[in-house]
Amino acid sequence: MIRVSARVEEIEPYTAGEQADGFIKLNTNENPYPPSPQVEAVFKSFVSERLRLYPSVTAAAAVKAIAAYEGVREDCVFVGNGSDEVLAFAFAALYDKEPVQFPEITYSFYPVYCKLFGVPFRTVALRDDFSVDFSAFSDEGGAVIANPNAPTALASSLDDIAALCERSKRIVLVDEAYIDFADVPSAVRLLDRYDNIAVVKTLSKSYSLAGVRCGYMVARPEVIRAMTAIKDSFNSYPVDRVCEAVCAAAVGDASYRDMTVRLVKSTRERIEKALDARGVFHTRSQTNFIFMEGSRELYLAFKDAGILVRHFDKPKLKNFLRVTVGTDADMDEFLKVYDRLTLRAE
Repeated sequence: MIRVSARVEEIEPYTAGEQADGFIKLNTNENPYPPSPQVEAVFKSFVSERLRLYPSVTAAAAVKAIAAYEGVREDCVFVGNGSDEVLAFAFAALYDKEPVQFPEITYSFYPVYCKLFGVPFRTVALRDDFSVDFSAFSDEGGAVIANPNAPTALASSLDDIAALCERSKRIVLVDEAYIDFADVPSAVRLLDRYDNIAVVKTLSKSYSLAGVRCGYMVARPEVIRAMTAIKDSFNSYPVDRVCEAVCAAAVGDASYRDMTVRLVKSTRERIEKALDARGVFHTRSQTNFIFMEGSRELYLAFKDAGILVRHFDKPKLKNFLRVTVGTDADMDEFLKVYDRLTLRAE
């Protein structure tokens, strides 16, 4: 028998949402609208001869665009191959012997990173309304907060995050994958007040670039240097030339992103009202998805009807579905199928 690392037996890898053709895909929180026209212009003008050369080790063009957008210096920005990679590097760079803390129900990649890198962790129970209980976090070991949280779709206040930074002795890592769909401001504005905060964002959601894989961190320069040391111990070139150019163009067209975000939020609010009218429990979403009551059986029935939604087979989540907000046409079909399935169940 071939021997591999015991680590492989000890970890439980993250399970991504199903990828399948021929379905209305409401299970992976992709933006239903195309990316900025500036992205298409990049592809049309890209000189393929440049691909024979290695890309910038810092993804310089993307860093410059992100720094301008966020209103920070360029040495406060780190760019990686999707926010998942940025988060992975962060767990390796920022945490070690003291247990890092995060909510019991949150992005399920966090405990995977901890086990992969040998970082001890402690989970904190959510309140009964699924909100984050900041009073339950200790001052030791740092914390990871997805804001808005996934899969619960709720956002925490900037005041709560600031108070946690105030008393935490390690880095507070804020994962803002869905922040553009929320009514709370980004924690980047806390960077001037606290040196122990790092904010991670992605271009997969609001920028419609899930297929490109680009994410970034905004933090103090010393944190960015630590991230770069981890990156350069793994892969000096995680962001290729095409991704760098595409992401720089997308970030530079914030007005287009804002337009698609408004469309998603408008559809989200309409569907939430429709669920209210049907007496369906759901949290008040601050994301591009809806966290609503629903069983595994309902998830399977949706799949049989040609619609993919997400069900999490975990004790406290087993009676809920996560439904991405698609186009108006997608969501009209979702409601039509929901009504048919629930009426049949009655």
